[in-house]
Amino acid sequence: MYLANEKRYQGMIYNRCGQSGLKLPLLSLGLWHNFGACSSFDNMRNMCITAFDEGITHFDLANNYGPYFGSAEENFGRILNQELRSYRDELVISTKAGYDMWDGPYGSWGSRKHLIASLEQSLKRMNCDYVDIFYHHRMDKTTPLEETMDALAYIVKSGKALYIGISNYDKEYTKKAAELLNERKCPCIVNQRRYSIFDRTIEEDGVKEYAHQNGIGIVAFSPLAQGLLTDKYLNGIPESSRIARDPRFLKPSSLTEKKLFQIRQLNEIARKRGQTLAQMSLAWILKDDEICSALIGASAPCQIRENLEIINNHSFSEEELRKIDEISKEIQ
Repeated sequence: MYLANEKRYQGMIYNRCGQSGLKLPLLSLGLWHNFGACSSFDNMRNMCITAFDEGITHFDLANNYGPYFGSAEENFGRILNQELRSYRDELVISTKAGYDMWDGPYGSWGSRKHLIASLEQSLKRMNCDYVDIFYHHRMDKTTPLEETMDALAYIVKSGKALYIGISNYDKEYTKKAAELLNERKCPCIVNQRRYSIFDRTIEEDGVKEYAHQNGIGIVAFSPLAQGLLTDKYLNGIPESSRIARDPRFLKPSSLTEKKLFQIRQLNEIARKRGQTLAQMSLAWILKDDEICSALIGASAPCQIRENLEIINNHSFSEEELRKIDEISKEIQ
């Protein structure tokens, strides 16, 4: 029988998510990769246990994480039942709907029918009565935004989710969604967006500033640019890497000689800081209070522990920030 580490809350930092009462750990565990049907269940279990023992309380999923679609939720549900059930009130479980999940006209996007049906399926897969955060996973400009927000507010009022979030929403849609949810007495507490040294779209499109000024938390996903901002590719593409195994999300063409030159320059800055490139890249995401949590992925428990070493070292000198900006903007 699993007993959690009694000191699990001593080392973690918890940030308030927007203006809500919910606090998220500085680092959260994302189950996008390595939790599907093709992965080792024992390894998944060990990663979740390691994360929780280190104070990571937030586990982030989506209906179609796999492969196959839904398998990450199924596997997390098994781990929850076998190991973490007695700690459910200490966990923040989030899931999402909006990308392709099942065949036909109701299997994706932002209709009331899709969102409510998808959450019901997710709860069954995870054997949960509710999730803590339910996200609409992407903007849908073919469905009235009022319908989508009505569905999300209904989900909270039904008790199937405690909080509502949005994901991949630009500034215009973030603003509209927040206003509609406020009218429905169901505030939007978080926007989950891609953010890394190499991808600063949330700064360029104004979402980061708008969210911070209007009490909406930002959770950053892909903070390591799906592995580019690690030491994995410093000497080329290893056979075990994501690019080699599953190029759907990260293609070999992403790792040009110019990009590799950038990565090596950034790695040198990290080395001088006494950090790995992954640690520095996570620290860069969390350098100010505009990001409440960064989602880390992992393929082994040791990666989680390594990432956690940045908890007390995520500040930068002005010169370090200048050099990182200079390097990352050289080649895009």
